[in-house]
Amino acid sequence: MHKYRTHKCGNLNSGHIGEIVKITGWVHRKRNHGSVQFVDLRDHYGIVQLVSYSNNNSLPKEEFEKLANIANESVITVMGEVVQRTSDTINENMSTGTIEVTVKTFTIESEADIIPISVNSDQDFPEELRLKYRFLDLRRNRMHNNVKLRSYVIRFLREEMWNRGFEELQTPILTASSPEGARDFIVPSRLHAGKFYALPQAPQQFKQLYMIAGFDKYFQIAPCFRDEDARADRAPGEFYQLDIEMSFVTQEDIFNVIEPILYNTFKKFSNKKISKYPFEKIPYKEAIEKYGSDKPDLRNPIVIIDVTDIFRESSFKTFKLAIEKGHVVKAIPIKKNDRFLSRGFYDKMTHFAQYELKSKGLAYITINQEGESKGPISKFLSANELHQLQKKCCLNHGDTMLFVCDTQEVASINAGKLRTKVAQELDLIDQNQFHFCWIVDYPLYTWDKEQGKLEFFHNPFSMPQGDLNALDGSEKLEDKLSLIAYQYDIICNGIELSSGAIRNHKLPIMYKVFKNIGYSVEKVNRLFPAMVKGLKYGAPPHGGIAPGIDRIVMLLAEELNIRETIAFPLNQSARDLLMDAPSPVETTVLDELCLSIKKSDKLSKITE
Repeated sequence: MHKYRTHKCGNLNSGHIGEIVKITGWVHRKRNHGSVQFVDLRDHYGIVQLVSYSNNNSLPKEEFEKLANIANESVITVMGEVVQRTSDTINENMSTGTIEVTVKTFTIESEADIIPISVNSDQDFPEELRLKYRFLDLRRNRMHNNVKLRSYVIRFLREEMWNRGFEELQTPILTASSPEGARDFIVPSRLHAGKFYALPQAPQQFKQLYMIAGFDKYFQIAPCFRDEDARADRAPGEFYQLDIEMSFVTQEDIFNVIEPILYNTFKKFSNKKISKYPFEKIPYKEAIEKYGSDKPDLRNPIVIIDVTDIFRESSFKTFKLAIEKGHVVKAIPIKKNDRFLSRGFYDKMTHFAQYELKSKGLAYITINQEGESKGPISKFLSANELHQLQKKCCLNHGDTMLFVCDTQEVASINAGKLRTKVAQELDLIDQNQFHFCWIVDYPLYTWDKEQGKLEFFHNPFSMPQGDLNALDGSEKLEDKLSLIAYQYDIICNGIELSSGAIRNHKLPIMYKVFKNIGYSVEKVNRLFPAMVKGLKYGAPPHGGIAPGIDRIVMLLAEELNIRETIAFPLNQSARDLLMDAPSPVETTVLDELCLSIKKSDKLSKITE
């Protein structure tokens, strides 16, 4: 018989009744009833109930008491007989709930100290404590299942890619720093003093170089490193993505590959409704106008309506004067849906507008059961203007419209936030659904107000729509800002799963694209030497995408924070509390790297 186990705890069932088995695991929970005691034993595969008696020589008295006093989370090996539970003790909620193991002998493999967080309950603990003792946190059922789910999802994605003719290729972790949007993590070189590697923000250039090297379909479960601040859907430090690149493809070819992969993955690991492919495609400009975001949650039925023209000549001076200054008015229509909107609802929305959107207030109009328009601003509008509003927003008796007035950019963003808030308050979002869509036709450039210059809106290596002809005809700033690229994002339930693009495979276009943001040919050659060389020697048309593994698992696990799907994440402040990183290093290590720590006020604040 094996030293530790003949069976796994969670795999025992009624088919094993009468067998002598050996199992090893953690003491999950104990229940002492005097002459009989129960122990739930847990391993990676599940939980099985152990039972021992003091009155039938199941265990010697001292052993019986020893088992009764053992601390939770101690590791024990048990040999015993699998027996049928009595009908009144069957637990239908456990896979092993019809049987139990009568303990014959047991050995303590490792006794646990008093644990700082409870493993056998769903009790909430501070994240700082959970991350400090992450190995204990990962024993908890929810977290353990999240990590297992992640493993299964990655395996399934890998199989999907191989089945579609992709080859799994690797890219370097130590590479050169390049300006790709986020901050690099820098690694000093010992052999080349004063020079640095960078951890890759993404395998972007290398996967393009694979295509230039003649490979046709690449994929990799790739680690990426970005020195970014944390968000609920973004882990600081590192993340993983399903990195994909293909040669001789159009944008539609990319869509046709990734849509069934995502659909099959969500179908495999969830029972929720899933968008059928082909997924809806929404131009970026339309997404901003209708949803106030390029990451729209299409489970939300509310569509934003521009009603600037109706208020332009109205008697409502607040909006009229703002429009004369170039502002716009956005309406958020709310359908009755057999619910009565209370005064408290409007007060809550007004509070949200004032304190979250930094607005002076919130204008709204309601349509009563007689079809009359009511509300704080209705008296400033003519009957015709009120009728136009009802018609444009498709409102009926009992419906409501909220208004946002500001610059085009701010009004769109705030209307989008208000749209989301209303849907949350009125429970309009179908929680039993995964709704995918593509956002397409992203601008090639954006205007950086802080720096007062043109910058890339998205990936700098994307192909502009119209190729060189479009660039040559765009000398004015407004012309450059009107350029769009073959760039696309895949969105699910308001979460961006991935960005992608058809790549720029022509060097003259690359030079021109960078020239528009102030990069000379010499600077492009210096910053991207490999790409420049590659594009000189016959580059195929190619494109790709890279869905985020962490976000996919976050959605499937129905978690609100991405750190709940990562085994050993950094915390909100980008610190590893388990390993105590980042941490100082010995002076001898710095000397080898020819580095010294510069004294600064910032360093003093960090070390205080």
